[in-house]
Amino acid sequence: MSTKTTLTISVILILAGTLAGILLWNQLPDQVASHWNEYDQVNGYMSKFWGVFLMPAITTGLLLLFLVIPSIDPLKANIQQFRDTFNTFIALIIAFMVYIHGLTLAWNMGYTGFRMSSAMLPAMGLLFIFMGMMISKAKRNFFIGIRTPWTLSSDRVWDETHRVGGKLFIGPGVLALLGAFFPDYAIWFIMVPVLGAALFSVVYSYILYQAEPKA
Repeated sequence: MSTKTTLTISVILILAGTLAGILLWNQLPDQVASHWNEYDQVNGYMSKFWGVFLMPAITTGLLLLFLVIPSIDPLKANIQQFRDTFNTFIALIIAFMVYIHGLTLAWNMGYTGFRMSSAMLPAMGLLFIFMGMMISKAKRNFFIGIRTPWTLSSDRVWDETHRVGGKLFIGPGVLALLGAFFPDYAIWFIMVPVLGAALFSVVYSYILYQAEPKA
């Protein structure tokens, strides 16, 4: 996906999410539910203004950050090698954030017949699956991928860690999709596999680095 297409899609999604909140303003309570615990119980509220505009503002900030990263990274030439994949990932992140915003608006309008975790898991699963695919294609840089002192010091360590790490992060995505069918344990279908994949990737990069010939 080109950068121009990514920007166009992302701006349309953010504007749609913002407009939805504005149009639904009179149907929302003065204090909107904004956070749910692991049991899908509301345990956080914020004012209507922030409930409508905070998520679009955060999403806009993320979009700007993602668009700037390829320009400020000292290894920007490496990012260009997988830029199309990264651009698609940006659009998916923006879509995910707007989706969460939509779920929050629906809940606060009284449509509470769904479990927030179960509704989020399929989207999170797809996001992690694509993230794993992107990681496997990522070239050494300072912002995107499994960035440890050892991957950043060696192209070989980077490439091998990301080859394995990419597959590991697809796993939590698949499990998250399955977790939607087990709402009582939904949180564990994403948190434990992601933490396990991240920890293994860090340790694996260190082992690879230690095995490298030293001058």
